[in-house]
Amino acid sequence: MRLSTKGRYAVMAMADLAKNGSDRAVSLAEIAARQEISLSYLEQLFARLRKGGLVKSVRGPGGGYRLAGRAEDTVVADIVLAVDEPIRATRCAAHGTPRGCMTGGVRCITHDLWEDLGAEIHRYLSSVSLADVIEKRTGRARMGQAANPSMEAAA
Repeated sequence: MRLSTKGRYAVMAMADLAKNGSDRAVSLAEIAARQEISLSYLEQLFARLRKGGLVKSVRGPGGGYRLAGRAEDTVVADIVLAVDEPIRATRCAAHGTPRGCMTGGVRCITHDLWEDLGAEIHRYLSSVSLADVIEKRTGRARMGQAANPSMEAAA
């Protein structure tokens, strides 16, 4: 799976922007300080987010960034895909092609398992908006119950 630091930090920064930028542009320095992310790293991420149409830059005094759309309409998967490669759990280089990860292009015995996991992760992240994140409507809170009660009992 390729959910790297870029993807995680981009989601953190976008959630911060959604939470703090409803009525004004937010500077990257503010986000960097609140989220403890390097300013230069945020600049790189926001260049990709802007190119992906997820944020708009505001110039001049009081400038910074704003969401390009509503927090309710911005899904986590779009943020991750804007800064990262597609989310995948297989080790195959050419996702979606018949070639596999083993010698001669053969798929490994667990290929379908990992491909399905990657698809499930993408499906979940596509169902979670920035509004869900900042309102804490993800995971158990979103489902209205424990995600797996037997796992909690074991912990």
